[in-house]
Amino acid sequence: MNTATLPIPVLPNEWLGMIGGGQLGRMFCHAAQDMGYRVAVLDPDPQSPAGSVADLHICAAYDDADGLDRLGAQCQAISIEFENVPAASLERLGRQRRVMPAASAVSIVQDRISEKAFIHQAGVPVVPYAAIQSVADLESAPDHLFPGILKAARLGYDGKGQARISTRAEALAAFAEFDGVPCVLEALVPLQDEISVVLARGIDGEVRCYVPSHNEHRDGILAVSTAALQNDAQPLYEQAQTAATALAVALDYYGVLCVEFFVLESGELLANEIAPRPHNSGHFTMNACYTSQFEQQVRTMAALPLGAPFAHSASLMLNLLGDIWFDEQGEYREPKWSEILKHSGVSVHLYGKNQARPGRKMGHITLLDHCPHNLQHKAKQVADLLGIEYEPLS
Repeated sequence: MNTATLPIPVLPNEWLGMIGGGQLGRMFCHAAQDMGYRVAVLDPDPQSPAGSVADLHICAAYDDADGLDRLGAQCQAISIEFENVPAASLERLGRQRRVMPAASAVSIVQDRISEKAFIHQAGVPVVPYAAIQSVADLESAPDHLFPGILKAARLGYDGKGQARISTRAEALAAFAEFDGVPCVLEALVPLQDEISVVLARGIDGEVRCYVPSHNEHRDGILAVSTAALQNDAQPLYEQAQTAATALAVALDYYGVLCVEFFVLESGELLANEIAPRPHNSGHFTMNACYTSQFEQQVRTMAALPLGAPFAHSASLMLNLLGDIWFDEQGEYREPKWSEILKHSGVSVHLYGKNQARPGRKMGHITLLDHCPHNLQHKAKQVADLLGIEYEPLS
């Protein structure tokens, strides 16, 4: 680490900075303020969810020099809530303040081509893929990559900038629709499950991993995340936590990080992508664990000891999209909060967004129970009240 990242503790009542004003930044603000810190958020949206609860909202673009300098002057340590913050902005801030994660790590994972190459070079298996920079790259791509998924290398999230393709001709058409931007072509693999590992790595190099969560995506957006299995000795969990830790160390990464994995029908584990921040699949930690992922983010930034990541309950997270605020005829309706909250172990987290829209992330619900079977039954009941499709797991 450089001199800006030496482990000098940032004490409560001092300032922490966040680039990005979305819901992850908002939940970070709550965690930091609970611990006695003041928070400054830099985001261009005057009504951003995080900016509305921060002690200071710097309303500026992510690459605005004056805004960045103001953030750096105000805060002793700075982090991010999404991976597409310009690396140059983090480099600028890193010259004067502790920035976690560093620009060098973010610049790798915000580009799918460099991310896939990095994971492979770190010795962690990845889905078979090819970097696509041109039509010629697609024309010469190996046959075993079809059918597959073509993904824009940059700025894609929640299924955006992706196209599922069956043939080379379909891939060429999708590449043209993406305006020929650099992409990766990934082979479709026989999936049994998708899991993710959220971890925190402190400035002293200590790593704390949460129990892996099992994830279900719909239309490219995480819909359900279940962390009901607490046996960390299971080989699959150990393998995933070991791989995620290896990637964090290889990245020279400090802060909270999530690694998503595919579990194949053969039992093989393949890394999918790295998120250099807290993650939706780690929201269960807010209610089910001794230390949440957002408190860990505060602790890493402040150079404080990491908290215990252990879960005290089985848990399940339901993502709340704006769709549930509308009936089948498209008429607005308020979800049945009173009926939902009659169930024990249910916590509602809304993100302070002033307008519900289909597909927009509005909040999440966490459900807890000591019995995984009861948890699944409860999740079905709550999902039915929300109008969310849910099939209980065995």
